[in-house]
Amino acid sequence: MPVNSFDQYPTSWKPDRAALSTPLYRSLAHLLEQDILSGALPPHTKLPPQRELADFLDLNLSTITHTLQLCERRGLLYAITGKGTFVSPNAAASIAIADGTKEQTIIEMGIIKALDQFNQDTLDVMRTVLTRNNSIDFLDYSNPLGSPYQRSAGKKWLERFGLDLPADQIAITSGSQNALTIALLSLFQAGDKIATDHYTYSNFIELANMMHIQLIPISNDTDGMVPEELETQCRLHHLRGIYLIPTFSNPVGITMSTTRKQEIASIIRQYHLTLIEDDIYAFLTPDTIPPLAYYVPDCTFYISSLSKSLCSGLRVAYVAYPKRFADAMQRGIYNVNIKTPSWNSETAGELIYSGVADNILQKKAVESQHRAEICRRFFPADTPQNVGFSVWLPLPSVYSHTDFESLALRHGIRVCHSQRFLVGKDDPQQYLRVALSSPETSEELANGLGILQRLFYSAPNIEPPHLII
Repeated sequence: MPVNSFDQYPTSWKPDRAALSTPLYRSLAHLLEQDILSGALPPHTKLPPQRELADFLDLNLSTITHTLQLCERRGLLYAITGKGTFVSPNAAASIAIADGTKEQTIIEMGIIKALDQFNQDTLDVMRTVLTRNNSIDFLDYSNPLGSPYQRSAGKKWLERFGLDLPADQIAITSGSQNALTIALLSLFQAGDKIATDHYTYSNFIELANMMHIQLIPISNDTDGMVPEELETQCRLHHLRGIYLIPTFSNPVGITMSTTRKQEIASIIRQYHLTLIEDDIYAFLTPDTIPPLAYYVPDCTFYISSLSKSLCSGLRVAYVAYPKRFADAMQRGIYNVNIKTPSWNSETAGELIYSGVADNILQKKAVESQHRAEICRRFFPADTPQNVGFSVWLPLPSVYSHTDFESLALRHGIRVCHSQRFLVGKDDPQQYLRVALSSPETSEELANGLGILQRLFYSAPNIEPPHLII
């Protein structure tokens, strides 16, 4: 078929043949990625059939097949048997942190903040650290992995969550996102497949896409990831790893039971998976429930960030890992970070050893429960008994895709639609992740939830709930 015969053909994607270079499939994949990330190809756009695209570009069918396979591995596309290939919903939907300038007319309920009103406690400890005679030492390159004092503080912190490891199996990173970057760079390669929840942390999705690591979605029930489906996907896809947020999972908010953790751990051992356990919200549980790492210590990269628990701007996370990961971890930290800033690590240590950390945790737990009760007033049926820093609300079916985000923003509320967290094909039921911890006051939170409730139940044929006063 002549190349120009499709000039007027109504197809979803018409790449520029003249822009291609060798190897053709990689060049075409680059063009497709550009059009997806720029928004030219919105989420869920159906791509032309492979033969149609091959005819349009005058290329071999195998070139088109290799292109789409490469983009699917990068998380840019998903395929439905018998229906075609589609643009992934989260390929260009990363959640960016806003600058420090507060928009006076916008109530922030999209980004999950860390109850920043308690940061004064951290600032006071920083001032104490500053007055030490050795404070000048915190400004050099010494101790790339952290000083003995700083790493022992990490050991003490992790004991709070049921892990007892020697200090030489604990590293200090610049927050959990930095830890995830080091984990993927150190323990995985491009093309590897990692199991995740069907809805998971959006920045991890973006990071995996950037590193060309393919995420395999596993469905949840009320207890977390379904073990039977995980085992099936292990057999089908030869998975290398698994990424989980087992406590108040982001965004859904599920906390795994001990029984479910043991079931997942058994599969991890059977299929020799490397577990990345992101346990950032473990501090919100009233009782110490052993993490997954407790059951599979020899294959777990365990992350405990201080960002939500103590202070987000501190940018400190403690990472526990088995001895067999030590060389890879050190190489990753040296080449990505050189070191974590000593000032931050020293402040974290002082917070932990002085007992100030305990006070902050207690304050945040009380405030978190208080905000959950406020949410329950407006959304009684959809607010679970145990709530972390956010709530996962089902959207009325009249709202499609991310349209509700724009609607809410026009009414002064910033929220995040479920598609930002989606791995794989779309879910018929749409959701909204609402950050309860981000409004500065309880009054601002109640105002924001009130606006959301009115938007929810202003849709046709939807009966508003009875308010709890």
